[in-house]
Amino acid sequence: MKQRRLGRTGLVVSEIGFGAWAIGGPAQLGRATIGWGQVDDEISLRALETALDLGVNFFDTADVYGHGHSEELIGRAFKGKRDRVILASKVGNLVDQNGDWIKDFSPDYVRRAIEASLKRLGTDYIDLYQLHSPHADFRYSPSTFQVFDDLVREGKIRCYGVSIGPVEHGLQLAGIGKSDAFQLVYSMLSREAEEELLPLTIEHDIGIIARVPLASGFLTGKFKKGHQFPRDDHRSTWQRERIDSTVEKVERLRFLEIPGERNLAQAALQYCLAHPAVSCCIPGAKTAEQVRMNVRASDLPHLTPETLERIRSVLGGETE
Repeated sequence: MKQRRLGRTGLVVSEIGFGAWAIGGPAQLGRATIGWGQVDDEISLRALETALDLGVNFFDTADVYGHGHSEELIGRAFKGKRDRVILASKVGNLVDQNGDWIKDFSPDYVRRAIEASLKRLGTDYIDLYQLHSPHADFRYSPSTFQVFDDLVREGKIRCYGVSIGPVEHGLQLAGIGKSDAFQLVYSMLSREAEEELLPLTIEHDIGIIARVPLASGFLTGKFKKGHQFPRDDHRSTWQRERIDSTVEKVERLRFLEIPGERNLAQAALQYCLAHPAVSCCIPGAKTAEQVRMNVRASDLPHLTPETLERIRSVLGGETE
């Protein structure tokens, strides 16, 4: 497993990380169900242990994944192995007394939330603590991060970042210089960040963590038009047109498959890693076999410049 520097954080992370949303299982947040279907904890624990054995050291979770269950599993899996892993978690999503899903990045809430996360993770510090996808109209300022600066001084976190939604958020954050890493949606089907944001992060030495690099699983190539997801999978809320359109785009990328050598998912991860701004990809995994498939992308020959250009040509200006 190759490793890369996560921007100016001082952390050195595996190219392929572990996105731990799915292992948390489905969770109800207000009126919305978030998650990726049913899971088995023993299978999840084996997936985490396999990842560590294969050289993965970056594990990304959030307090909201499975209402904390994802963090609990990570704490169980790495008990006594804390020095071998880099743990990232997120804060800011919760359900209010009316049952509505809200965002709260206030200092008081952040302090309550991190104490709960530390307990579930079985550690006294988190390596990378992140604001969890603020709403599109959120405006950042240095004061937003005062509590995070305090937590760094107290030794409860090593550094902090933002899991951003709109690309514009990354442009704002680079301007105020208060986030050491960005986690953002980036894949062959979501390339908006390539034009302006990713070059800017190189300039400011901001680490990039590519989330949803397999386009919510579609870049595995296993879904067909008309696919129906179970109700406890958040993709069940997708419109039929969105699913079928995404499948059509994926089919245009079948030329990337090399039987016996490289599958479509591995090519998708390699696409993300081909950009010099990217430090780490965090595909989700529920099983040890999925982990092995993801990890192999780090060891395969890189995509050539010609292949990268063909990918962009085949997809044109379309993004998901």
